[in-house]
Amino acid sequence: MSIKEGDFIRLSYTGEYNGTVFDTTNSETAKEWGIYNPQSSYGPITVRVGGSHVVKGIDLELAGKDAGYEGEIIVPPELGFGNYDESKLESFPKKVFKENPKPGMQVRIENKGSGVIVRVIGGRAIVDFNNSLAGKTLNYKIKIEDLVESPEEKVKGIIELFTGHSLDVSLTEGKLQIELPAGIGYDQAWLIWRGRIIHEIWQFLSEVQEITFVETIRREEKNKEEVSD
Repeated sequence: MSIKEGDFIRLSYTGEYNGTVFDTTNSETAKEWGIYNPQSSYGPITVRVGGSHVVKGIDLELAGKDAGYEGEIIVPPELGFGNYDESKLESFPKKVFKENPKPGMQVRIENKGSGVIVRVIGGRAIVDFNNSLAGKTLNYKIKIEDLVESPEEKVKGIIELFTGHSLDVSLTEGKLQIELPAGIGYDQAWLIWRGRIIHEIWQFLSEVQEITFVETIRREEKNKEEVSD
């Protein structure tokens, strides 16, 4: 049965530019190309077809394929990370930066976001706020692993896609319960994406009528030596 827009699938991919891998769901490939991040989770990701969970150039190609499909997709800039925008080059005085600015240095400017210093001229630095892949035609190798049918797996996939956390969830009579690890309230990714996760659950899973977040914090047990002292 062909995949259609609105279906959830598990997707593996590797993205290349000029023969160099810049992103992948495969941990061994990431290690081979020196882009492995021990803080990231690897393996197939769960995405909703047409849900803008991957770059548009991939998203547009998924509908009509079958589970198990493998192939390559050429993604032009306008369907990837956008065309290069000269207006996103901005000049700042050196005193704005905590360190002495140098070309290639990644920086974050308040109210502007992250960018890369491309030139230093006199007392000023030129920062490029374009995505590093803007203006580039990309090559993706993809594999549609399988369809995701259960609502619980769809929820888990949405959460992991945005936060990197693999959480336990259960759904009973329309009531969705999401188990949270202790201390998740201090996790920046969770704080940033929690609202988006809730929005997508409401938007894409009509089976869910209620969401409950459960954070369990247990008292640490003292070892016997501490108790006897």
